[in-house]
Amino acid sequence: MTFSSLFSRLRSCSKPICSNLRTSIFQRPHIPSSLTEPVIYSRKGQGKIPSWIASLFPFALAVSAGSLALQSQSYPSLCLNDAPPSDPKSLKTGGKGSTDYAVKGSLRKVPPELIAELKGICQDNLTMDEDERYVHGKPQNSFHKAVNIPDVVVYPRSEEEVSKIVKSCNMHKVPIVPYGGATSIEGHTLSPYGGVCIDMTLMNRVKALHVEDVDVVVEPGIGWMELNEYLESYDLFFPLDPGPGATIGGMCATRCSGSLAVRYGTMRDNVISLKVVLADGEVVKTASRARKTAAGYDLTRLMIGSEGTLGVITEITLRLQKLPQSSVVAMCNFPTIKDAADVAIATMHSGIQVSRVELLDEVQIRAINLANEKNLPEIPTLMFEFVGTEAYAREQTQIVRKIASEHNGSDFVFAEEPEEKKELWKIRKEALWACFAMKPNFEAMITDVCVPLSHLAELISRSKQELDSSPLTCTVIAHAGDGNFHVVVLFDPTKEEQRREAERLNHFMVHIALSMEGTCTGEHGVGTGKMKYLEKELGIENLRTMKRIKDALDPNNIMNPGKLIPPHVCF
Repeated sequence: MTFSSLFSRLRSCSKPICSNLRTSIFQRPHIPSSLTEPVIYSRKGQGKIPSWIASLFPFALAVSAGSLALQSQSYPSLCLNDAPPSDPKSLKTGGKGSTDYAVKGSLRKVPPELIAELKGICQDNLTMDEDERYVHGKPQNSFHKAVNIPDVVVYPRSEEEVSKIVKSCNMHKVPIVPYGGATSIEGHTLSPYGGVCIDMTLMNRVKALHVEDVDVVVEPGIGWMELNEYLESYDLFFPLDPGPGATIGGMCATRCSGSLAVRYGTMRDNVISLKVVLADGEVVKTASRARKTAAGYDLTRLMIGSEGTLGVITEITLRLQKLPQSSVVAMCNFPTIKDAADVAIATMHSGIQVSRVELLDEVQIRAINLANEKNLPEIPTLMFEFVGTEAYAREQTQIVRKIASEHNGSDFVFAEEPEEKKELWKIRKEALWACFAMKPNFEAMITDVCVPLSHLAELISRSKQELDSSPLTCTVIAHAGDGNFHVVVLFDPTKEEQRREAERLNHFMVHIALSMEGTCTGEHGVGTGKMKYLEKELGIENLRTMKRIKDALDPNNIMNPGKLIPPHVCF
């Protein structure tokens, strides 16, 4: 197949890939805000409760594994199912290690004194409107739900306001849920205990750009796409690229990555320093702006991935990259998904500095065809990006073409022109919305697992066998260059048996990944959805250490309670 014929297929429909496909999912409430001009610099110019007390509350503690009481309490063990990972089909949905679909939590009324204090801090940037509270408590793109929503939503404009809000909430022992772009999918922004939702979208400034140091200081509410639009004129970019709508603060909180992680690393590799408001309202700066340091505990990495359970991020210093001189986007088809995965592994072993390696299975390609009236071959497909000088990018493209041909690859095409490359990447970046074209009234359970690269082909092959035999429609989208793959499971939300089947498939894949020394989540995070797998993956000693840190920094357990640390963990 020539590239011109493929490009004509891609251009055959005038509709964009995500046309009319739930484009409102990532839209935030309309709140006026602005991106102010930054300053440009250069060199030249927080204990375990006694068991006799816990025994008084057997019914009060009968909440889901995704719930966490507002005060420190002892919980019954919620161990994983006893079925061995070697027989994943025997694993059950639910049982000891499961969370309920709707995450429960005790709800107590927010004191009117606190509301008055919050109004004094935020003035008009506060709402108790039910619709606004509902939007903030029921993220549309999350498989997980909560029975409660926040009691009040505040929109701080400065670090000082965040500090005052948190201090007041801590004094009244009212829970806090930080809120960014609302693109997380493991229940990170649910409010099972009500409380105060701190929406950071008004804190969206670029505070300082240091061109010669190749770093930037930003507020948490700015989106990564908006940041890159700003940086483009300086020939710089921030290399992480998760879903559209994600904000830098939320990306730090969930330790996200994206398709470029294979070359540039994850969020923990690209954040130099943070400023964080702790549970008592104190503001801590985690590090200096130096590129490396050996001074003290690495509080920056502690906060990255803490999912709002340790503090509220108010400022981020990011490592930037120069825009590449040239890039080539390539695409190739394979008879089986194992062939495609094998090529991804072989490419990484070849030493090529590939920028992206993305895998889409035949079901995902079918969704793209259906959503856009296209005619792409409905077989497993790999997409690559090579960057560098023009000669280097072309050389790497030809090396990968040869590797692909040795693993049954066909229809290898590549693009160098900007419009052609943009059209090719649109297939990958809007893949999720194309899925809904197959089942417009269904919901999606989106999950991810990650394994050492050498196990990726086996993991995907075994998972695909189970997914293909399921009555549900499932698509596979993988960051194949770093052993991470995602599954979109479409189900009818009105049919409980379909929701349970989606849970079973997720359970299956997680246990396969854990048996291969992998992880239950490569980049989505834990939230409420993946807590039940952490003891199996990390061990109880690890979780007890996490619990000690949490209790030391947040003794009143107000910071995003019910997330990340399983409720049965105690010491």
